[in-house]
Amino acid sequence: MALAALTACAGPFQYYEGTGVHDTTAADLAGAWQHAAGAGVLLRQDGTALLEELDGQDFDFDDGWRLSGTGTWQLTDRQGGQVVRLALTARTGVERRSPAPTATASPPPPPAAYAWSLHVGRDRQGGVGLFFFTGDPDAGDTYVLTRAVPGP
Repeated sequence: MALAALTACAGPFQYYEGTGVHDTTAADLAGAWQHAAGAGVLLRQDGTALLEELDGQDFDFDDGWRLSGTGTWQLTDRQGGQVVRLALTARTGVERRSPAPTATASPPPPPAAYAWSLHVGRDRQGGVGLFFFTGDPDAGDTYVLTRAVPGP
C-alpha cells in the first residue's frame, strides 16, 4: 500500500517530473531506513551514511549486486521535488541478490564507489519515504525505503 502511494505519481521515467515534495528537512530524513528485501541505510545528522546491501539503481539493478559501506548524503531541492544524493565512498561488502538476475552476458564487477538519487515522497498519511527507479527507468519500477521500525 505504501509503495503504491509513494509511486502513484511516478509514471515512466522519461516523463517523470518528481514528487512535488519541497517541505522535508534533513532532520526529517536523518535516521534508519529499510527496504523490504533487507537492505538498510542509516542517514546520520552529520551528513554521513551507513549502507547495508543496497541495490543499484536504474540499469545497475539488473547486475544483481548489493553494496555495503559508508558514505555521505545531502538533501537537495529541484524544481520537481526533493532528492537525497547518497554516495557510497568506502565499500565494505558486496552481496549478490538471490535469485540472481538472468543475464545473457556476465555482469560487470560491482563498483568500489557509487551514487544514488533517492526521491523524497509522501504516503497518504503524510509520512516521508524514499525511492529510486530500478531496471529500465522507462518502466517506472521503484525501490522503496521506509522508516526502519526499531526491534524489540
